Amino acid sequence: MPNVVFKVGDDVSTDVIYPGRYMATVLPTETPQFAFADETAFNAKLKARQVPPGSVLVGGRNFGCGSSREQAVSCLKGHELIIVARSFARIFLQNAINLGLRMIVCPEIEAAEGDELELTAGAVVNKTTGRQFSVEPMPQSRQVIIDAGGLIPYTRKRLLAQAAA
Repeated sequence: MPNVVFKVGDDVSTDVIYPGRYMATVLPTETPQFAFADETAFNAKLKARQVPPGSVLVGGRNFGCGSSREQAVSCLKGHELIIVARSFARIFLQNAINLGLRMIVCPEIEAAEGDELELTAGAVVNKTTGRQFSVEPMPQSRQVIIDAGGLIPYTRKRLLAQAAA
């Protein structure tokens, strides 16, 4: 079961997730080093690979607001983080679907750094506190894209299946 490795509040912008001064770096293989660059302790853990893949970042409402920079998603995906937030900003949500970032909309989530979470299709269970929180499932049409790893792998898979048929 994954642990919460970082928690942020409401209205965390893409500039906090991926500061604008790093916009010259856009390759998904290079963006992860700048994830939460101004949160120096967390960024140092990420860069030192002290955060296991599948760890959870908990956000408040409107996670990923601000600009449409795709790098805010690719830097998180590069660390294989799972984002559990009360809600996501619309553009960030679409970028996350397109890039296959694992995310869960959980409007009432309450968790602290270090808490152990169980993630199911219908709920997030905080094993540390014993509380359970309902999730808003992603529409199936969006979830299949996320599960495929993003829009490009999803499209490639469909085209190959059509060609084989």
